[in-house]
Amino acid sequence: MASADLRAELDCSICLQTYTDPVMLRCGHNFCRVCIDRVLDTQDESGVYTCPECREEFQERPALMRNLALRNIMENLLVTQHKETETGICCTYCVDSPVPAVKSCLHCEASLCEKHLRVHSKSPEHVLSDPSTSLEKRKCSVHKKILEYYCTEDSACICVSCSLAGEHKGHQVMVLDEASEKRKGKLRNILQKLTRKREETEERVQNLEERRRKAQEKASGEAERITALFTDIRRRLDDLKKRVLSEISRQEKEESLSFSSRIQKLEIKKDELSGRMRHIEELCNMTDPLTVLQEPDRGDLCDPEEEGGDEDINRCLHDVGYLDVTVISDKLHTLCDIITDIRRGIYVEGPADILLDVNTAANDIIISDDLKTATWTQNNQNRPETAERFQYNQVMSSRGFTSGRHYWDVEISRSGSWRVGMCYPGIDRRGRQSYIGDNTKSWSLWRCYNQYSVRHDGKDIRLPHKISSDRFRICLDYEAGQLSFYELCDPIRHLHTFTAAFTEPLHAALCVWGGSIKISMVGGETCQK
Repeated sequence: MASADLRAELDCSICLQTYTDPVMLRCGHNFCRVCIDRVLDTQDESGVYTCPECREEFQERPALMRNLALRNIMENLLVTQHKETETGICCTYCVDSPVPAVKSCLHCEASLCEKHLRVHSKSPEHVLSDPSTSLEKRKCSVHKKILEYYCTEDSACICVSCSLAGEHKGHQVMVLDEASEKRKGKLRNILQKLTRKREETEERVQNLEERRRKAQEKASGEAERITALFTDIRRRLDDLKKRVLSEISRQEKEESLSFSSRIQKLEIKKDELSGRMRHIEELCNMTDPLTVLQEPDRGDLCDPEEEGGDEDINRCLHDVGYLDVTVISDKLHTLCDIITDIRRGIYVEGPADILLDVNTAANDIIISDDLKTATWTQNNQNRPETAERFQYNQVMSSRGFTSGRHYWDVEISRSGSWRVGMCYPGIDRRGRQSYIGDNTKSWSLWRCYNQYSVRHDGKDIRLPHKISSDRFRICLDYEAGQLSFYELCDPIRHLHTFTAAFTEPLHAALCVWGGSIKISMVGGETCQK
């Protein structure tokens, strides 16, 4: 009866059909938006607007307020009605035409629609339940009485006669609802454990995917570096380059296949866990305690056998490797008789040279083939985004200095602004604080708008000298904690010396906005003071 009354409340008083996009007037009455719009349109000529339901008048055309609460109620009721029709269980007494049943009587073993439910007996022996086609399963097979209790010793649903005089006499019993809630509590604990296992599995998948990505980035970086190093001798070393890239590709494919296999296993396991979870959720959402209790109590729902799979994947997370650089080095050394004087620069820079690291170069910087010139560009170089790469305008040397005295020269084009100096490898690579001189991990000589200064930790020291040269020298005395800048004019002129207690390797660093900067190692002797 209540359901029928509620459905009637969902009918528009204008079209007498279920609401479509219900809206409300200020008087509180609801209509379909299209229906009330048509009525108001007809009232436009008279200029008097009234509610079709209560005839309340409005001085102006009333605003239509969308009734979200009514719309939600309507949609939920329609979905429920649709589900009731889909069950396929019809009223036992409606013989002329099939009518969906809303309840089943266990005593009568009949299903009832709303109409017949209203006139059905309300006596206690007439127990109502959700519509069902298997009513005989809800009665004791021995005594033909309704199953009302659960025997905890035999894990069986029983009737009152079974508990008093049958084979379950003297056993500990519980009412079905209480036993069902107890079983649901256990199932919820299992569901919680399975949820935690699935989250752990997803985390392992993400970990493996991240490691696969890093392996691919490493392979891409090695290929790029090899390509840059051998551009100037491409014809002589073309065969060497192909073999090295082939080895990198082979190792990358092996790593990728290994990751893919393990990820696939984890995805399968995740699907299995999700399946178990859905099954348990269905049991937990059931309103019928008998169905919940008659479901077999499987002990493997919580802790499925994994046959050592987790142990293998955990070992993978710790033992997974990257490219075998030793194998690549061996391949490079096979042609040492052809490139004896170049071989030292492939993986280790020579003592009298300094090279720029392409892996740190920002994507608006072009690095020359000899790795000694950085040129600003407006064209994005589309290098892979890695933790090593600067976000803006900068590049650092691949070689770092941890002792001794070293000095090198930079030659700078007159256009644009620039910075040259040194930095620790731990310098930030993102944000404005990553510029050399703008943090505690770098020192720089800076030209901006034709003004020269030296900079450290974001603090400027303006240089009083008039500078006309495009060439400068940078001198490092690591043990003495001194970093000096010179203008290469005639005679050479000292600009500034920073004093610090260096605690990390120092790398040369360049920053260029417009134009280019060329760097060249001079030597390891004591700098001129």
